[in-house]
Amino acid sequence: MREHSTMPKINAGSMADIAFLLLSFFLVTTVIPDDKGIARRLPSLCENPPCSETLNERNVLRIQLNAQGDLMVENDLTSITELKKILIDFIDNNGDQSCNYCNGIGDKWSSDNPSIAVISLSSHRQSAYKDYVAVQLEVTKAYAELRQRYRSVHFGKQTNGLSNVEIQVVKDAYPYLISEAELD
Repeated sequence: MREHSTMPKINAGSMADIAFLLLSFFLVTTVIPDDKGIARRLPSLCENPPCSETLNERNVLRIQLNAQGDLMVENDLTSITELKKILIDFIDNNGDQSCNYCNGIGDKWSSDNPSIAVISLSSHRQSAYKDYVAVQLEVTKAYAELRQRYRSVHFGKQTNGLSNVEIQVVKDAYPYLISEAELD
């Protein structure tokens, strides 16, 4: 008897088509997570020294985020839900009565006016990124609310109806002044 030494062959011509269909399927069904980030424009380089300025201590609001995610505002333990109100009260204080558009109470322990109110944010290098982003979002919300109030009172328009000059006037009224540092 004679044995056949030929093996049965498998038609592999459609394997490339199957691989392409699988690749297409995974590309279409894969969801890319929407990562949260912080959109910030960095300040321009200081061109005319001296590049530092001495501030009155009352014009600086110190916010600290430790490694455990605890939020301290001026050494008082604070929740993230209270932060926006604290920021608005601090920035819009009008402590020196020079701001004719501010709604603050003129507290002697808060900022003189929005143009020199600095938010100093210090975070521990082991603090969770989500906690850091949450604090940054509250700072952004506070400035957005103050700017929205100013737009409504002085221009009676929303942002998309303002000219470039009017947008700059709003930004100058409530400049975004934040200082960031890392805690050891």
